[in-house]
Amino acid sequence: AFYTATGVGTLVAEGKPHADFDGQTYVQERGIVADIGLVHAYHGDIDGNLVYRRTAQNFNPLCAASGNVTVAEVEHLLGRGEIDPDLVMTPGVHIQHIVRGDGREKLIEKRTTRPRNTDSSHDAGDAAAGEEI
Repeated sequence: AFYTATGVGTLVAEGKPHADFDGQTYVQERGIVADIGLVHAYHGDIDGNLVYRRTAQNFNPLCAASGNVTVAEVEHLLGRGEIDPDLVMTPGVHIQHIVRGDGREKLIEKRTTRPRNTDSSHDAGDAAAGEEI
């Protein structure tokens, strides 16, 4: 559970525990627990330790920890001890099942650019469209 000032004094807060911290009233809310957590990791080992890339680092660790059962799809499945412990973002204790997710096409990661303009009249629109000037 956690305390929040959101909802204090409304119908949502009725019947829920309240507490005062530094002169402000907060209502206690239960944390969200999912039946199943689904995460995608770049690296993972056979023990379920996971390493994420880029924006996957934002919510995957929380999602993995919030599920009663968590399934991790791993692009590169490694052996025990092949991930530096300092790089682990989700420890294997949160993962119950691992699915190897290599070999599939990642449509969202395609880089698309338009052909380079041979004309010397480049403007800011060309650079914004992904063309390197």
